Amino acid sequence: ACDVGEVPKAEALLCLCLLVCAELMSVFTCGLGVSTCKQCLAVHPSCAWCFQESFGQGGAASSRCDLKKNLLAAGCEARAMESPSSRLQVLQDVPLSERASGATADVTQIRPQKLQLTLRPDDAKQFTVKVRQVEDYPVDLYYLMDLSYSMKDDLVRLRTLGNGLAEAMGRTTSNLRMGFGAFVDKPLSPYMYITPPGAVENPCISIGTICLPQFGYKHVLSLTEEVSRFTEEVKKQRVSRNRDAPEGGFDAIVQAAVCKEKIGWRQGASHLLVFTTDAKTHVALDGRLAGIVQPNDGQCHVGSDNSYNMSTTLDYPSLALINEKMSENNINLIFAVTSHVVPLYQNYSELIPGTTVGTLSDDSGNVIQLILDAYAKIRSKVELELLDVPEELSLSFNATCLNGEVIPGLKSCSGLKIGDTVSFSVEARARGCPKDTRKTFALKPVGFKDSLEITVDFECDCKCQEQAQPDSPVCNHGNGTYACGICQCHAGRLGPRCECAEGDYNPAAQDHCSSGPDAPICSGRGDCVCGQCVCHSSDFGKVWGKRCECDDFNCLRYKGELCSGHGLCSCGFCQCNPEWKGENCNCSTRTDTCMSSLGLLCSGRGQCVCGSCECTQPGAYGATCDKCPTCPDACTIKKECVECRHFKRGKLFEEQTCARICRDDIQLVDDLGEEDRTAAVLSDPVMEEQTTPPRVPDCPKGPDILVVLLSVAGAILILGLAALLVWKLLVTIHDRREFAKFEEERSRAKWDAVRRHKGRKSHLLGSLFNRKELIKRFTLAGHQLHRCGKGERIM
Repeated sequence: ACDVGEVPKAEALLCLCLLVCAELMSVFTCGLGVSTCKQCLAVHPSCAWCFQESFGQGGAASSRCDLKKNLLAAGCEARAMESPSSRLQVLQDVPLSERASGATADVTQIRPQKLQLTLRPDDAKQFTVKVRQVEDYPVDLYYLMDLSYSMKDDLVRLRTLGNGLAEAMGRTTSNLRMGFGAFVDKPLSPYMYITPPGAVENPCISIGTICLPQFGYKHVLSLTEEVSRFTEEVKKQRVSRNRDAPEGGFDAIVQAAVCKEKIGWRQGASHLLVFTTDAKTHVALDGRLAGIVQPNDGQCHVGSDNSYNMSTTLDYPSLALINEKMSENNINLIFAVTSHVVPLYQNYSELIPGTTVGTLSDDSGNVIQLILDAYAKIRSKVELELLDVPEELSLSFNATCLNGEVIPGLKSCSGLKIGDTVSFSVEARARGCPKDTRKTFALKPVGFKDSLEITVDFECDCKCQEQAQPDSPVCNHGNGTYACGICQCHAGRLGPRCECAEGDYNPAAQDHCSSGPDAPICSGRGDCVCGQCVCHSSDFGKVWGKRCECDDFNCLRYKGELCSGHGLCSCGFCQCNPEWKGENCNCSTRTDTCMSSLGLLCSGRGQCVCGSCECTQPGAYGATCDKCPTCPDACTIKKECVECRHFKRGKLFEEQTCARICRDDIQLVDDLGEEDRTAAVLSDPVMEEQTTPPRVPDCPKGPDILVVLLSVAGAILILGLAALLVWKLLVTIHDRREFAKFEEERSRAKWDAVRRHKGRKSHLLGSLFNRKELIKRFTLAGHQLHRCGKGERIM
């Protein structure tokens, strides 16, 4: 509501306009094209019908279908109104149990247990369901083993594991019962050996050993508290041998589920069916290879000899049939299979709620831990399943798992511990009127015996219709049936009181067939007979209304389809199917399409609008805003989830958002098998992520500041000393080289001095000798010149 006194004038005026428009729209919507009380109730939950006989006489012809307050203002008495209201009544509400003490029938794990809903068309009611996994709940464990020849080593190992399995399961429950069954495959060709001679009685004859004849399924031991009997019966078993690779395990699963008396399933216990094999399995239609065409009927066919006596007659069951039988009998299926077929059985588990898959070692040595882990995983998750929900009812869920945080669009919670309580807010909305107005459906957690039974009454009919008067004198001497304040005329009669025949013509009555002086009579789509419109038929659809103003083909379209193909056109308005809304029904109300693999709407980076994500965080894109190069990467989120859920630390643990963000299956391992033990190994085989951190983390705690300071100071000191030593060494080497060079140069200097002294002496002697020779030559030259002057011939 708008409080004008608390908002500015402009906003107050806008708010007032919206309220007036909304009210006018409601009036227009209620009375538009409505001529009966049932039609009025189907228009809107706020519409009411006045069945007072004198209503509207002597004044304006007010519509009998209107808002309740408008009908009161128009003179309709409150006791003459048909306006049923939707309501919710809790029929059984036993408090949740803390422990499974005493009789299991007294244990309550879901609250409430019975509800009664009364819903008008297009109206909704909300209720809350609480679920708790109680402590020390009884467990029935039936071990179903593949006894083909390839499982010989596994059988030998299982003979020694009975007591260990009982002891390990005893740590989770004090009320355990165990049973055993075996399977191979249908004893028909081409699944079995028929050659050489004697192969039927001994399929192992060709490999020089003896084994049991091939069989389909054999129930060995009913559920019992005597663990010693389990071990004894397992020791008696021998393997068989079949011809083709796939086994007939699905036959055995169905028989173990539906033969409740033979197996001994208790009503008030957790039912675990452990299925162990190292091979693929046959599915529906594979039986045609052997000429079997009769589908599996899902009934118990284990005879007095505890063998499946329809193995050669009925085909293998389908996954849908297995899913149905698991749900009917509250059984959690555990696939314990070898590594090379794990991906196949993981795909199967996606189609069978409450199913887990574990990797079996080559000799089944890890089967005890596998079962414990699978049981812990089953107990750590609560998922609601719906049984027999009517088509005219739509349900939406919000989950409140841990820390009180509401997760919209989710009907499951994971990461729980035994004793935790979770709640689910459920909205039930009527989307139509079934022929049978009372429907009953169930809402139950997967694998639980407890369920919430809900009975829905669709309030589609008016109670005043029960007081209808056929051939009433009110309707012009019996020309119609008087019901809910109006006459329903017989064929050929018209008028408010059936006073006219179809052939009558009254010009004065023509004004009643038009909305105004200039408006066409009957909207141009009918004839006015006795002041009442008789609408023409149309090739496009149906035309109706007081003045033929309504039809079922003039509504908004989307992509060429009327009401987007998601609704019905009624008098110019689209009446949307469940899970759709909008003027043209093109807006989906589903939120699961926006749910990311992390269990977050639009990965926490956007808003879910009409079933699609609108990313609001910069850089985010993708169908669920899961791609974001500028956001923290997936490994960072996985690391934080592992720290929060397993090691109880980190950012998510401090913010208490672990339950909302961390949806992955975290399996603890002793060794990652990787060199980098600080990294987690992530795999995504079936569109569901799995994280395997080590049990004991190698991640160090936060650094010690004192140690860091001392380490830094020590490192600086050591580096300084090392630098000094290096400098001293270099200086010493350099000095030695310089000293050696000096000594060498000094020795050279002494030798050069001696050589210079001797050189000067020899040079002096040479100079004296040369001077005497020069004087001698000059003297000789003078004599020759003298002789030449005297005319002597010189020789």
